[in-house]
Amino acid sequence: MMLSKNKIKYIQSLKDKKRRMEHGTFVAEGKKLVSDLLVSCQCQFIAVLPEMLYEFAHLKNKGVEIIAASEEELKKASFLKTAPPVIGVFYQPENDFSSVNLKTNIHLVLDGIQDPGNMGTIVRIADWFGIEDIFCSPDTVDIYLPKTVQSTMGAIARVKVHYIDLDDFLKNNSELPIYGTFLDGENIYKTDLSENGFVVMGNEGSGIRPHVEKWVNRRLFIPNYPALRTTSESLNVAAAAAIVCSEFRRRQ
Repeated sequence: MMLSKNKIKYIQSLKDKKRRMEHGTFVAEGKKLVSDLLVSCQCQFIAVLPEMLYEFAHLKNKGVEIIAASEEELKKASFLKTAPPVIGVFYQPENDFSSVNLKTNIHLVLDGIQDPGNMGTIVRIADWFGIEDIFCSPDTVDIYLPKTVQSTMGAIARVKVHYIDLDDFLKNNSELPIYGTFLDGENIYKTDLSENGFVVMGNEGSGIRPHVEKWVNRRLFIPNYPALRTTSESLNVAAAAAIVCSEFRRRQ
């Protein structure tokens, strides 16, 4: 079966959030990413070069449509500069956090992150440090945007991303430690850190917004080195997330 024009049109339509929500699907490209997602997500169909068909043939028994596609067809369907040998369309999982024990472990909270690359990198960081749930404001970039999916490098298969009203969420969990990074915070390397709670990371330009900041009860500061040296104005949000997550894990 060839990758039809309608299938290519459908894949390309999933660049649009409205279409992704309408169909409840998203696109993943590349053998590793597709293989990672096959473990945790239901697959609608896979388009793959003929010489790689045997690697995915067993999925037919699970109801997955396997389509042999030419390089030219994959190029037309792909969102990447260089088309991969395999493209998969997956159903978006229903990430219900009602069963998540919020009183254990550290959870990330993202307030208005806009850059797909930053979002994907933060998901990878969470995966690396064993953080399984991320809670996001509704205006945080969509995890299923093709560029974001690719940026996660497969971490999206193991980290659940939830879009919620952060004001209500943090209010309802305000008895737990809620950390945020600020210039007037305590040196993260010299202050006590808990084994549970939430770490809030703010928007690339404006940081943590006031309606979210009011729930932060532990203010942290990542110091530059040496202290009096003229340096950059701030850290990239993904870089800051990596430093904070690493320090929390180092203490455990």
